[in-house]
Amino acid sequence: MLIDSHAHLDVPNYDADRAEVIDRARQSGVEMILEICGSDVAQGSLDVGLKLAEEYPFIYAAVGVHPHEASLYEEALERKLLAMSDHEKVIGWGEIGLDYHYDHSPRDAQRRVFRRQLRLALERRLPAIIHTREAEDDTIQILREDWAATGGDAVGGIIHCFTGTQRLADGAMEMGFHISFSGVLTFKNAGDLRDVARSVPMERLLIETDCPYLAPLPHRGKRNEPAFVLETAAKLAELKGVGAEEIARVTGGNFKRLFNLY
Repeated sequence: MLIDSHAHLDVPNYDADRAEVIDRARQSGVEMILEICGSDVAQGSLDVGLKLAEEYPFIYAAVGVHPHEASLYEEALERKLLAMSDHEKVIGWGEIGLDYHYDHSPRDAQRRVFRRQLRLALERRLPAIIHTREAEDDTIQILREDWAATGGDAVGGIIHCFTGTQRLADGAMEMGFHISFSGVLTFKNAGDLRDVARSVPMERLLIETDCPYLAPLPHRGKRNEPAFVLETAAKLAELKGVGAEEIARVTGGNFKRLFNLY
C-alpha cells in the first residue's frame, strides 16, 4: 500500500512525460498520490494540480499557498482556495508554513499568511500540510497558538519532508501531526535525521517524494518522481528493523486514516 503523500506533478518538469511518470508510479506499486497544488500560483499550478486529481482516481489534491508566495496572497486568491477546497478530491490544505532559508516572501507576510491558512484549514476540517525550513521556533509557536489551541489536533496534519530536529518532531506530534520523510532520509549526511526517524512511532510515520525535488539514492541528482518513494520506504524499513512491505502497509494506513479515505 505505497502512498506518496506529497508530490508536485503540476510543475513544468513533467510537461513532456507526465502520463508516463504516473504510469511508472502505478507499475512500481504506488497506490495513491497526494498532489500538492499551488507550486506556482501565479502560473496556474492550482488548476493544473486539481485537473490531475480529476483525471486520475488514485490522485488526490491539497490546496494552499506556499510560504515562498505569501506576498501574493490576497482576497481573490483566498476565495479561489476556498472554492477549490469544496472539491471532492481536495483532502488537505497545504503546503503552508514558513521558509526562512530563501525568504522569497518577507517573514512577517509568511507568518501572517501561515496563521490565516491554518484558520481556514481548521474551518474546512482539512488536515494541514506544513512546510518549515530554518524556522522551527516560529513554526512551533504558530502551530500551538493557531492550530492546537483551537482544536487542530483533532483534525491532524503533516510536517512534510521532515528535516528538522527531535524537538520539532516531538512538538509536532504532541499537537497531533504526522511526520513525513522524503528521499533526504537516504542521503549520506543525514545521520541526525535518521536518528529522528528511528524515534517516531510507527503510527505517526508517512513517506513522500516531494517530487520533482530531492530524489533519493541511488537517483540523487535526477528528477524525482513518485515511483522513487520505494527507496524511502526501504530506508525507513531498515531504520525500523522491519520489512519494506510493513512500512508500506503502516504508512499507507496512516495516510488513509488521516484523510478519511477508507
